[in-house]
Amino acid sequence: METQAKGGGTLTRERVWKALDKASFAVLGHVNGAGEPRSSGVVYGVADGSLYVVVAADGWKAHDLHTGDQVAVTVPVRRGGLLSLLFPIPPATISFHATVTVHEPGTVRAEMLPEDLARLLPTNPGTSSVLLELVPVGAFLTYGIGVSLLDLARPELARGRVAC
Repeated sequence: METQAKGGGTLTRERVWKALDKASFAVLGHVNGAGEPRSSGVVYGVADGSLYVVVAADGWKAHDLHTGDQVAVTVPVRRGGLLSLLFPIPPATISFHATVTVHEPGTVRAEMLPEDLARLLPTNPGTSSVLLELVPVGAFLTYGIGVSLLDLARPELARGRVAC
């Protein structure tokens, strides 16, 4: 499915996945066990229609997130190239909801993953980590994907939506 970006470009699911694959940082938001909102920056990798995040087994993300939970994800996408060194060009963004699958420590080994995802796993054998698989659901809500830099300043042109 594709939609016409209001700024004149074509926004496709493939274009969004390509942008997600080029980026590697996201903000993950959820509600913890006490009902408090949380957000955290994470490094991720992409494979087979999912984002993968490695977290410390004793950290709050591993403690608070369970298979089947819903999270909010926002990925900033750097724009502007050399111009961004001269002018304050905000990043484009891709936001979506995702369903979590928790892969407990010891269930995933580096050799089971594509090379770019295996780099996320800790190399220290004494380090225990959890692999979070985030499967996007619903729609990708974008800002500035598939539009010119000038159109970033015009929300009515910069916003887009495409099915995950």
